Amino acid sequence: MTKGEAFDFQLDRIISIIKDTGAMVIGLQFPEGFKRRSPGIALQIENETDVTVLISGNPCFGACDLDVALLDKVEILFHFGHAQLDDNKLSQKVYFIETRSAVDVKDVVELALAELQGQKIGLISTVQHVYKLEDAASVLKEHGKEGVICAGDSKIAYPGQVLGCNFSAAKKEDCDEYLYIGSGQFHPLGVSLATKKRVLIADPFVNELREADSSRILRQRTAVIAKSLDAEVFGIVVSTKPGQDRMKLAEELKNMAKKHGKEALILTMDLVTPDQLLQFKVDAFVNTACPRLAVDEVGRFNAPMLTPMEFEIVLGERDWEDLVFDEITGE
Repeated sequence: MTKGEAFDFQLDRIISIIKDTGAMVIGLQFPEGFKRRSPGIALQIENETDVTVLISGNPCFGACDLDVALLDKVEILFHFGHAQLDDNKLSQKVYFIETRSAVDVKDVVELALAELQGQKIGLISTVQHVYKLEDAASVLKEHGKEGVICAGDSKIAYPGQVLGCNFSAAKKEDCDEYLYIGSGQFHPLGVSLATKKRVLIADPFVNELREADSSRILRQRTAVIAKSLDAEVFGIVVSTKPGQDRMKLAEELKNMAKKHGKEALILTMDLVTPDQLLQFKVDAFVNTACPRLAVDEVGRFNAPMLTPMEFEIVLGERDWEDLVFDEITGE
């Protein structure tokens, strides 16, 4: 990492791997927030090696979202910004570059002390900051509070790590409230809904605090459920992406619909977008792909888009009070 660099793209490691393996064609895949860095990184790699670099231009939302088509064209794929998933079957050719942040978190944790109301504080973050959670725990300890960092299920690489589709590290142990280290909204909102506890967001990049407020999302989800109560025909969406393919769940949901006298069709595709679903005339969709899809794209589909839990509410299999975020969990 160069001086002043906010994230470590591990270029020395990447160049070493290329030279050690003798690879001549490599691929780079970045999540949306890092794509702007791709030209500079690609040029530096090409200048220091003899390889040809291919950059994935497809959307990328997680380690589950490998560019399989690009993988067929390269000898090595460097996937940035995520930790390896336990069920990634293509990992022989894929190197996960976690792109850790160099930002110190102690100042923002100090700032959070005045706002924390509980004694037992669950500490959570993404892979960029998760290795700094021990620093956060030490700050809490100095001020008489307990920082709890729990291991998640088999899909979670590090204690305290949360994904947009997996909050098991936050649910492992009962805490008074949670402190999320990071700048995003979706992960702490998911933890708030999954645990029914207060989540304070500590953003180390701008040294600011805010509380995760899930009320707006809950209102949106309630509206989607209400619009689907009279639906008779459902389109159950299945992604073919390696880490998102939940065909078994889709089949279970289809059988559940049949039990309640409803019709359900299973729709498979790689990238799920409102445009991709536009031609399917159903009363409502049920999303088994990336759990963020139904929330991030709310209102953009030509029919209501339900999560599997919301579908259960529509069918009367689950109570409204038991609404939680959809998760893709491991063992």
